[in-house]
Amino acid sequence: MKKILILLCLLCTFGCSSKEVEEVKEEKTEEEIKEPVKLTSEDYVNNNVNELGEVPIMMYHGIHDKKNSDTEYTGGNVDKDGYQRTSEAFRNDLEFYYNNGYRMISLDDYVDGNIDVELGKSPIIITFDDGLSNNIKVTGLDSNGDIIIDPNSAVGILEEFKHKYKDYNVTATFFVNGGLFGQPEYNEKILKWLVNNGYDIGNHTYSHVNFTTVGSEESQKEVGSVYEILDKIIPNQYVNIVALPFGSPYNIEHDNMKYILDTNYNGKNYKTKSALRVGWKAESSPFSKDFNPSFLKRIRAYDNNGVEFDIEMNFKLLENTRYISDGDKNTIVVKKDKESSINNIYNKEIITY
Repeated sequence: MKKILILLCLLCTFGCSSKEVEEVKEEKTEEEIKEPVKLTSEDYVNNNVNELGEVPIMMYHGIHDKKNSDTEYTGGNVDKDGYQRTSEAFRNDLEFYYNNGYRMISLDDYVDGNIDVELGKSPIIITFDDGLSNNIKVTGLDSNGDIIIDPNSAVGILEEFKHKYKDYNVTATFFVNGGLFGQPEYNEKILKWLVNNGYDIGNHTYSHVNFTTVGSEESQKEVGSVYEILDKIIPNQYVNIVALPFGSPYNIEHDNMKYILDTNYNGKNYKTKSALRVGWKAESSPFSKDFNPSFLKRIRAYDNNGVEFDIEMNFKLLENTRYISDGDKNTIVVKKDKESSINNIYNKEIITY
């Protein structure tokens, strides 16, 4: 504050306008900006804060440049099982999440217990499997040699929302196979662009293997070879998380799980901190005793008339169980009767009300 007062005096000495003085007054020091607002129990009650609530991890695959009316399937589904979705439906999904008080965080931050979401809002995580070209379709290079992204591909739509809602922390994790994004002439540029623009890259195995059909050596090759590829292109910039193809091996006790989580390949060891199932429901708070980062559920992002754990059904279930933030990533805030359910592995300050 001293610096600001001195600056005000100097400005006034040299005849600054009142408007200029007001603009300077509005500036804050770094310390002031970072200082958290102290909340009361009444604030927690009014916002129904619940940091032991559930967190939706949404599972997408392909995004097709179509309208919902262009498909013969339910809602925005492009295929019978709803793994492929229209661009219209994906836009509607993002609007729905935003308007219902969900704010995106990265999967990596969630696993690390770093939930930075404003007061009264809920975290949501977006993931894509298979590294399909329509996740980030490149139509060419601009005059600077940078990729030009199809605005109706998944990333094109995410970038659209980034500009539409300035308070929407737009991010997603893309899980790739050995072919990356299926665009050999652009794959390296795509990976670098994604990590430089707030997105994450994870491992979906080299050949989309079913882990129930292979042994330990093949399991390690499938996981390790993708990490090796990413090491060469974006070293230290990808996330050590594996999205399990088909959700296999389905059971955390399966013999191959230990090779997925602790992989030796070509003389190098790779530690995987989380494996993602195909799943059906929202996951536990990372502060809950029920949380197991090694084997995480996801919600299939599809339409099915509000049944069989489609988007509509899941978000109805979440109305009473969702994680609601206190706005401070360094604290865990819960009602007093829920304190015994906390597993404070991140050593955060616990506040009850």
